[in-house]
Formats: sequence, C-alpha cells, structure tokens
Amino acid sequence: MRIGHGYDVHRFGEALPPGGTVQLGGVAVPAERALVAHSDGDVLLHALCDALLGAAALGDIGHHFPDTDPAFAGADSANLVTATLAAVKATGFAPLNVDLTLVAQRPRVAPYVPAMRVRIAELLALSPQAVNVKATTTEGLGAVGREEGLAAYAVALLAPHG
Repeated sequence: MRIGHGYDVHRFGEALPPGGTVQLGGVAVPAERALVAHSDGDVLLHALCDALLGAAALGDIGHHFPDTDPAFAGADSANLVTATLAAVKATGFAPLNVDLTLVAQRPRVAPYVPAMRVRIAELLALSPQAVNVKATTTEGLGAVGREEGLAAYAVALLAPHG
C-alpha cells in the first residue's frame, strides 16, 4: 500500500456574470469570481492528481501537465485526472480511497459535495463510498479568509492491482 498527499491553490480573478460557475471536484459550482489558472482551475482535482502521483512516486502535477504548455490551456481537469490514473495504473497500483478537503470562504459547496463525490468516483473507477469530499473555511484568517482565493488538500491510498 502507498499513500500520497496533494495540495493546490488558485487565486480569484475577475467577476463572473450572474449565473457564472467555477469547476470544483469536477462539478460546476455557482461563483461570483473566476479562478486564475492555466487550466480550468479545479483545485480539488489538481490536489487529487498530486496525491495520486505522490503515492505512485511519479512526481507532481506540474511535471506532468506544465502550465507553460499551451496544450493544457483551459484544460478540463477531469482529463488530467484520467491521464494521472492511467500513469498510476501503469506502475501496478490503483486507488483504494481518496479524501479531499476544500478550503474556501466562498463559494459555499455543501449542496454540491454529493455530486463531487460521484464525479470523482467515476473518474477513479471507485465507489462513491471510497471518495470523501469536505469543505472548511479559515474563519477569516489568511489569504483564503480574505477571499483572495481557495485551496485544496487530498490524500490517496493506493494498492497493487492485477
């Protein structure tokens, strides 16, 4: 068994029009401001990629999907997870479970957590019961507390697969 930890952060950018969304956990979530990122800025999926890559000793998301590569401009992070999973499986491992934490004052994501769990489970070929997603605030402290952006942490457990 192997365990990996991932972290990602993105700052907020321009205001979104009414009804605008950001991608979080592979799900469109209503938001007031866009995320500044080379890809779609899905911090939960980016942290997940780093956790999976770390557990498989394959480096990090920046190595596999550099923000200097135009091929990843505006990329759907679900595709990054799919490519990451293939790389992990090529090492003889597969995820058993994952645990993700979004750190944000806004947007509020509680109503979207069940859909995030299902989407991440689909991407990893896991049962939703093997995927945990939770959110917390920083009680107004730091850059996230000042609503300058948001962050995410992820832990992934891998086991050998046949």
